Amino acid sequence: MDNGAEAQYHFSEQVGHLLRRAYQRHMAIFQQQIPDSQLTAAQFVVLCAVRDHGACSLSTIVGASAIDQATVRGIVDRLKARKLLSVAHDPLDRRKVLVTLTDDGLELVTRMVPFAEQITEATFGTLNPAERVALLFLLRKIGGFDENTATPLDGD
Repeated sequence: MDNGAEAQYHFSEQVGHLLRRAYQRHMAIFQQQIPDSQLTAAQFVVLCAVRDHGACSLSTIVGASAIDQATVRGIVDRLKARKLLSVAHDPLDRRKVLVTLTDDGLELVTRMVPFAEQITEATFGTLNPAERVALLFLLRKIGGFDENTATPLDGD
């Protein structure tokens, strides 16, 4: 075993560790600044995805949010219990369910967007405008997004 190579590996300088630390910081900022203490970041993303896509399937929400199917189901159930989403069978395909925002759900998303923008600003912290553009560009690239359209390259 080459102890020289081991000694040069510092987990705290690895991309996965740094991404996790940045994500943890962002989530802490979200929880501190979002005024609805019952709303999680994942729930907010799901509400935004439904707002953006209109009546849509769970698979559409999964693709838009990058949250796995089982987790999305649980989130939709919790938001439905809060009367922020409604779920109904697709009239053209009864096997498929369509998720829509309720009036209360739309009102909540609309009210939370300015806070979400402040959370993004707080996450950026002291980054200058060029660093912000570079960070978003690199995160999209690492995440497998088309650099020109910000859509996933893997078809999600």
